[in-house]
Amino acid sequence: MEFFFATCPRGLEDKLADELTALGATQIQAVPGGVGFAGARATCYRANLWSRLATRILWRVAHGPYRNEEDIYRLAHGVAWPARFGVRRTLRVHMTAIHSPLKSLDFTTLRIKDAVCDRFRAETGERPSVDTAEPDVRIHAFLGDREATLYLDTSGEPLYKRGYKFASVEAPIKENLAAGILLLAGWAPGMTLLDPMCGSGTFLLEATLMAHDIAPGLVRKFGFFRLNDFDAALWQRLLDEAKARRRPVSPQPIWGSDASADQVERARQNLAAAGLHDSVQLRQADVRALSAPASEGVMVANPPYGVRLEERGRLAAFYPELGDALKKSFAGWRCYFISADMQMPKLIGLKASKRTPLYNGALECRLFEFRMIAGSMRKKPA
Repeated sequence: MEFFFATCPRGLEDKLADELTALGATQIQAVPGGVGFAGARATCYRANLWSRLATRILWRVAHGPYRNEEDIYRLAHGVAWPARFGVRRTLRVHMTAIHSPLKSLDFTTLRIKDAVCDRFRAETGERPSVDTAEPDVRIHAFLGDREATLYLDTSGEPLYKRGYKFASVEAPIKENLAAGILLLAGWAPGMTLLDPMCGSGTFLLEATLMAHDIAPGLVRKFGFFRLNDFDAALWQRLLDEAKARRRPVSPQPIWGSDASADQVERARQNLAAAGLHDSVQLRQADVRALSAPASEGVMVANPPYGVRLEERGRLAAFYPELGDALKKSFAGWRCYFISADMQMPKLIGLKASKRTPLYNGALECRLFEFRMIAGSMRKKPA
């Protein structure tokens, strides 16, 4: 049994805890920014392969108290690094700290690197090289106010890099945050979904992967491939199981549109790269002139909120028109918008039934829920 920590966008910790539980993890503990869990090697591999919400799966290799940089050096030097990965592997040390009393985190990062290299030199006579751009092995250090934890990154590239998308647009939303928003919205495969401001198609691709039960990590590589204890036979078995679960591609009740023809084409390219372009119906259309594709469904969108629109006057005009369009054409729908503009409900003239705090990168946002009540659903006078 080993201990791990799965990082994720802030606001998705509870959903990630549920996901990891379903993947066989135990001793689940959700904290801001991620979820700690225990499991066997297969649990680690499965979490990397199947987690739609995690950013990285970190393997805990050391934990202990500290008061200064030399305590952390000793903690790092005590790890049998040559047993974990080969001396020819390049490495990088990442540092995160909350309320740490240490004056220089850069110096502490350097001491961890020195400890790793000194341990290699003592055991092998050689030391690994550092590569800050594309390292083979990533070591993550987390410092609290009194305790330090060292991790090996089993994911490598962040897990939101599924390996499918190649056409991006400005200010994209990360894939794991998009998947989390779909879950927070209560969407499930088979339900009607619409993204009327689809950009490069992140929501559409994540929904279509879910609809076909496709593991998000099915076509990518992982950091644990480069560790000494990599079990190729176990990985192949998990990969074969995932491939067997993948459903044949079929049309889904999933729609996407955007006012920009260029962005619609980028969404089409990304879906095509995943072999899923026939599952989604795409069109160029302005959300303010869009008709609902069904009598009820779920709308998700990452609308402009100042960052993506330079003209404040244009934004002030857009929001009320968006509200009018929702009231006119989407009665019976549940609409979810992620926005950093906390005044969005007031500006579009609708009352938000729910406001879920989320972070899009470092940007604090809210996921606003608007329930568009159909005329037949309104309470009639007694």
